[in-house]
Amino acid sequence: MTAVVLNVSDESVAVSEHAVVIAGGGPTGLMLAAELTLAGIDVAVVERRASQELDGSRSGGLHSRTIEVLDQRGIADRFLAEGQAMQVQAFAGIPLDISDFPTRHNYGLALWQSQFERMLAAWVGELGVPIAREREVTGFAQDDTGVDVELSGGQSLRADYLVGCDGGRSVVRKAAGIEFPGWDPTRSWLIAEVEMDEEPEFGLREGGGIGRAADERLVRFALLEKDVEHTGEPTLEDVSEVLIAVDGTDYGVHSPSWISRFTDMTRQAASYRKGRVLLAGDAAHVHPPQGGQGLNTGVQDAVNLGWKLAQVVNGTSPDGLLDTYHAERHPIAARVLRNTMAHIALGGSDDRHQALRDTMTELLGMDEPRKRYAAMMSGLGIHYDLGEGHPLLGRRMPDLDLVTADGRPRVFALLHEARPVLLNLGQPGGFDITPWANRVQLIDAQYRGAWELPALGAVTAPTAVLIRPDGYVAWVGERTQLGLADALTTWFGAPTAA
Repeated sequence: MTAVVLNVSDESVAVSEHAVVIAGGGPTGLMLAAELTLAGIDVAVVERRASQELDGSRSGGLHSRTIEVLDQRGIADRFLAEGQAMQVQAFAGIPLDISDFPTRHNYGLALWQSQFERMLAAWVGELGVPIAREREVTGFAQDDTGVDVELSGGQSLRADYLVGCDGGRSVVRKAAGIEFPGWDPTRSWLIAEVEMDEEPEFGLREGGGIGRAADERLVRFALLEKDVEHTGEPTLEDVSEVLIAVDGTDYGVHSPSWISRFTDMTRQAASYRKGRVLLAGDAAHVHPPQGGQGLNTGVQDAVNLGWKLAQVVNGTSPDGLLDTYHAERHPIAARVLRNTMAHIALGGSDDRHQALRDTMTELLGMDEPRKRYAAMMSGLGIHYDLGEGHPLLGRRMPDLDLVTADGRPRVFALLHEARPVLLNLGQPGGFDITPWANRVQLIDAQYRGAWELPALGAVTAPTAVLIRPDGYVAWVGERTQLGLADALTTWFGAPTAA
């Protein structure tokens, strides 16, 4: 599709054409825009905010697998320079140390979403992605050849595909008629940064706590509210009421920097796709923030979807490849929903809940349960069901130090341009993938170290691996090339004629 520059400052611009339009310029939408652009796809982002500035608190950190994903694109150092590497993994407040996990990033990164978005947006800007700001998708109509996308302000866009990354109240999801089943809220938390005339007692409270904000003039808290249902945005009066209910005083609260609210509502889209419309991030799944999994899951949605959508748009792969996006990512988010529900269930303050927490603390103090749950929470244990075979199949490819004729690259360095890799670790020249040579990099390399996966431990060394652009292994060679042509065709399109 021929691209027309989207001029967001000119109300007379009636129609602009792009291969993909993304509704929402948060972490998921930005990451998806970058992935598509790296694959040569013309994409535009529609974002209601005038800038990347955020109102209130959002995610406070990146998990290990998300850091790896950024490392696969060669930009992890930007984020590591501003964040603080630390052990952030926890299950319902029970620490899960991953410092012994086999990854370069065996830690999490304390980094506010406002910082993460700003740096991600800067990268997207370097890639030249247009962002239509102060605009929202208000509706769409799809046909056999594309999607007409209506925007606030009277503009419209034409795209091959529309992706809703527009949050839990997603207009795209609702307009597509995709059901959003799940569980209604049972608890509500008020969260804010405020000034106080009196210093409170810092520490935990039932279901929350009070602490010092990064700006030492401010106090940050998250506290349970008495009521679950609310009709309006939270106010300073609500802040005062919840403080009095919990501590008997509001400490002379005033001058809020921001006030927000979240609940334990838990829902997931019944389908991540309807025709030419797809969902990712909070538009596809919402849950309470316990465990800090929302932003991380959304970013990894984007990395799973991006290369697949690019190959369908450019005609390399059939439309059916997009069905693997739902098949792979829906179960991952479903598990996130279930474990956050367990977090909430462990959050009560009575003796029975404390007994349950004590039991879970003892269980997760054991090596095997700790590794299993830490791998799940960190994203390092993600396993896409690609059939029976070697333990690497469907799992993240380790970032090995390789030896090649051209130097000593890391595996992740081979993925910087988001192109698939057939890594031959056996006899050099043992593979001929000429029919896919313009799509797949063939790298002859040596690796003499151990092969180890988080939670699983040591695995048998393969002779070759086919690595998808998202870093997951699509085929494993064990002294044979059986099934390689099928895997190449399934994931990267039919072979070209000789």
